[in-house]
Parts: sequence; structure tokens; C-alpha cells
Amino acid sequence: MGAGEVRVMPKQTGDSKIRSYRDLRVWQEGMDLAVICYGLTKSFPKDELFGMTSQIRRAGSSIPANIAEGYGRSSKGDYMQFLRVAQASLKELETHLILCMRVKLLPEPQCKTTLEHCDRLGKMLHRLIRSLQCS
Repeated sequence: MGAGEVRVMPKQTGDSKIRSYRDLRVWQEGMDLAVICYGLTKSFPKDELFGMTSQIRRAGSSIPANIAEGYGRSSKGDYMQFLRVAQASLKELETHLILCMRVKLLPEPQCKTTLEHCDRLGKMLHRLIRSLQCS
């Protein structure tokens, strides 16, 4: 379905028009992932506060922030560039999560579930970029 899969209104309105970046499913999923990142890092040791805790939270929050910032830009090219930055932050986040699993800061099941969310979001970003390229 292309762009229709990526952009839908929040369920409570029933309206399908995009009025804001907040109406984009890809942004909503990015926000959900950022919330997950905060939850995952709450149990990290205090000595990781300026290490992995900070890195994971920063990368996780950067994804929806870049989607929103790109949406607010005046050109399609700028928008696509910010979506690519969001993709890069997603890859950075995945790397931090895998490292945390390998050094036993995160249990493997929790990490794998979060990486699956990352995969879904990555596919959504890819589809949105492709739909913008084709429009």
C-alpha cells in the first residue's frame, strides 16, 4: 500500500488526513520505541548513567525527533535527509542494544523484542522514504 501503510491518523479521531507529524504512524512508532528505551535503561547500573543509559536514550529519542524535524522542513529533499538521519540513529540504537545484551546489561529476550520493534520501524522509514522519492 506504500505511503498509506506509513501514515495514518491516531485511532481516536478516525480521520485519515495528515495534519501534523504527530499523525504519522512512523513517528508514533518512533515515540513508542523511545519510551521502551527509557524503560530498558531504568534498571541499568548507576555507573552506566553517562554511558549506555545516555547513549540508548539519546539514540532512541533522536529517531522520532528527526522524523518530526524533517516533516517541518520546507522541501521534500530536506525531509528525506532527516528521515535518513532517523534511520542512522536507529542503527546506532540497535548496535547499543546488541552490545548491552553481549555485556549482560540487558537480558536477551528483552533485547530481541526491542530489536524486532527496531526492524519494524526501520521498514516503515524505508517505505516512507521510497514513497517520497516516487512522489
